[in-house]
Amino acid sequence: MTAPVEPLPSVAPPTPLRFSRQELAGAFGDLGTDLPLLVGVVLATGMDAPMAFLLFGALQVASGLAYRLPMPVQPLKAMAAIAIAGKLAPPVLAAGGMVVGAVMLLLARTGALAWLARTVPKPVVRGIQVGLAIQLGTLALTRFLPADGARGWLVGAVALALVLALRTNRRVPAALVVVGAGAAYALATWPAAQPLPWGLHAPSLPARWPTAAEFAQGALLLALPQLALSLGNSVLATQQVVRDLFPQRPPLAVRTIGTTYAVMNLAAAPLGGLPVCHGSGGMAGHYAFGARTGGSVVLYGGFLIVAGLFLAGDPAAFQRLFPAPVLGTLLLVEAAAVLWLVRDQVAQPRALALALACGAAAAWLPYGYAVALVAGTVVWRWLPRHGSSEVWRPASPR
Repeated sequence: MTAPVEPLPSVAPPTPLRFSRQELAGAFGDLGTDLPLLVGVVLATGMDAPMAFLLFGALQVASGLAYRLPMPVQPLKAMAAIAIAGKLAPPVLAAGGMVVGAVMLLLARTGALAWLARTVPKPVVRGIQVGLAIQLGTLALTRFLPADGARGWLVGAVALALVLALRTNRRVPAALVVVGAGAAYALATWPAAQPLPWGLHAPSLPARWPTAAEFAQGALLLALPQLALSLGNSVLATQQVVRDLFPQRPPLAVRTIGTTYAVMNLAAAPLGGLPVCHGSGGMAGHYAFGARTGGSVVLYGGFLIVAGLFLAGDPAAFQRLFPAPVLGTLLLVEAAAVLWLVRDQVAQPRALALALACGAAAAWLPYGYAVALVAGTVVWRWLPRHGSSEVWRPASPR
C-alpha cells in the first residue's frame, strides 16, 4: 500500500464529559439495536452472559472516555446474525473477533483506511446510511412493534407519542420517560411463575483458546462478511456523522476509528466478549435523545456493567425488562435520525439518486454493503464523464 499514512491525532477534545439528564437519556438511544443482538448471541452460542455484558459495558466506558463524544460501541451486526443463525461455539465467535480486529488494525496502520476515505464519495457514504436506516426501520416494524400483537402496537404508539411530545423538553428527556414506562409495563405484566432476574452473577473466563480450525472458520464465516459492513458503516459513515453532528470539532481520522475498533476486538474477544465496532447509527441514536458528550456512553457502559453483575444471569428474563415495542420505538427514532443526515443530498438530484440506490443495495442485496461501496464508487467515477460534473466534486478526505 503506497497511500500516505494519515496522522493519528489526539481523540480527546478539551470539552469535558457531562452527566446531565440529557446525557442519561441519550445513553438509551442505541438500546434497541444492542440489547436484542447481545442477548440473542449469548443465548444462541452459550457465551457466559455476565462476562459478555461486563466487557460490553467496559468498552462503552473506554470509548466515552477516549473520544469524549457520544460514540457508543455496538455488536458487529453481520457476525451476530451469523452466530445466532448458526448457533456457533463461543471459540469460533472469539476467533472471528480477533481476526477482524487484526485485519482492521492492518488497514488502519498501513494507510488503507485513509485511502478508502479519499476514494469513496460522500453520496456513497450517505447511501450506506440510507441502507442502515432501512434495516433498522424494517426491524422495528416487522419484529419488535408487532411482538405483542395489537397490544404491542398500542404500546409502541404511546411510546412514539411520548418521544414526539417530549422531543424538545430539556427538563423531562423523552428516552428516560419511554424506558421507565416500558420497565413499569414489563413489571406489571411479569409472569407470576417467573422470578425477577436479580442476583449477583460472577463472570467466567472462556474455557479454552480457539483452535486453528476455529480461527479458519471464524475468518471465513464471520470476519469476511463483516468487513465490508464495518468499512462502510463503522468507519466511513461514523467519521461522516461526527462531521455532521459536531462540525466545530477537529476532523476525526478514520485511522483513529479503525485503531480503536481493532484494539477493542483484540482485547475483549479472547476474554469472552462479543465482537464489537463503532457505528453511525449508534451515535445518531445517542444524539437524537439528547447526548452531546461521551458522558452518555460512560453512563450506558455503567448500566451494562451493573446488568452483567446483577441482572444478566438469565438473559431472556433480563430482556423482558425492556418490552419489544419500546425497543422498536427506540429503533425507529434511531433510523429516522440516521436518515435525516441524508438531507444534504436533496439539492443535488444525481447525488441523491446515487445515495438512494446505494441504500437500497446495502439494505436488500446479499453482501449489500460491499456492493454499495464498490459499485457506488465506480458509478461516481464514471458519471463526471457522462453528465454534469458539478455534483461530483469529492468532499475533503480529511
